Order: sequence, then C-alpha cells, then structure tokens
Amino acid sequence: MTDGPQVGRLRAPARRKTFSVGLAIASTVILVDQLTKNWAINTLGSGRRIHVVWLLQFNLTHNSGMAFSTGSRLGPFIGVLAAMVVVGMVISLRRVRSVVSLVATGLIIGGALGNIIDRLLRGDGWFRGSVIDFIDFQRWPIFNVADMCVMIGAAMLLFGASRTQRRVRASS
Repeated sequence: MTDGPQVGRLRAPARRKTFSVGLAIASTVILVDQLTKNWAINTLGSGRRIHVVWLLQFNLTHNSGMAFSTGSRLGPFIGVLAAMVVVGMVISLRRVRSVVSLVATGLIIGGALGNIIDRLLRGDGWFRGSVIDFIDFQRWPIFNVADMCVMIGAAMLLFGASRTQRRVRASS
C-alpha cells in the first residue's frame, strides 16, 4: 500500500508533458536572456554604467572565455562542450521525475543556449563570439541572466539530489 503521491513528484500522465514544459522553461530563459543582453548593448554600449542599488550596477562586458573571464582562447571549445551538455540535458528531460528537476533542467538548458547563441552570433566566426555580461556587483565577476539560470538550475539539482539521498537513507 502506498501513502499517495509524494509532494513534488510527477505522476505518470504529467511526466509525458515534462519535455514540453522543460523546453518552454528553456525558451523563456533564452528570450529573457537575449532581450536583456540586447538592452545592455543598446543602453550600455558607449561605456555607460548604470548604478542600480548598493553595489549593483549594469556594466557591459564581452567575455570570450568562460567563468571569471578565464580561458579567452578556448571559446570554440567551450561552445562545443556547452552544446554537448545541452544535448544531454534535453535527452534527460524525458526521465525527469520531480518538479524541482524539471525546472532546474529547463533553467540549465535555457541558460546554456543563451550563452551559446552569443558565441555563435556575436563574433567573427563559428563559436568565436563573446558572451554579453552586464550584471555587476563590483566584488564578483560580471554575469548575465543565462549565467544566473545555469547556477540556479545547478543548485536546484543538487538540492533535489540531496533530498532524494536523505529519503533513501531514511527508508533503509
């Protein structure tokens, strides 16, 4: 006998829709990311900075590398690696069993694709473009909406995995 469905778990009929929902989340992230990057280019392109509050400011930078602006010559490699991660995440959408994992996977796919779009379209060659970053806390590397979504999605997956691990330990 079961105690009914667990909170946060997807029932079988709902799992059939996870692929579409995950892609909808990813598409929304891509749209918001690209709109905010275009805003940053148009508004901050002339070296202008906008102070928002406390340490937060908007400050346009172009990152041809990876996190913290390291590996600037590795842009094509980073782009191909990110594309492979996206393919794996899209495939995993069909096996997602919780709402947390569904949202997290959609955020990661959308964020990764948002930055891949920059690498493809904002440069002088295949995967030679720079990622547009503009959210600046001054004591932390500058980032964008796609970066935030990847990090939030990864944190959600870790949180979901730790919850599952605790449930497994408690039941054994």
